Amino acid sequence: MVPKYPNVRVRLSHRDGNAFAIMGAVDKALKKAGCPEAERDTFLDEARSGDYDHLLKVCMLWVQVD
Repeated sequence: MVPKYPNVRVRLSHRDGNAFAIMGAVDKALKKAGCPEAERDTFLDEARSGDYDHLLKVCMLWVQVD
């Protein structure tokens, strides 16, 4: 599975497990990589549309997760 933004890497292994912290980390990395705000909003909408496992799957679909 190749993420939508394979050049963006986010380390989630040392996060506190807080869904908002995870979404914030991915959003921040996408912003730093030059991802347009509308695209980041799409990520956030998808990430919020399910449970915690869904959030992690969405993150892995969008960026490289370490």
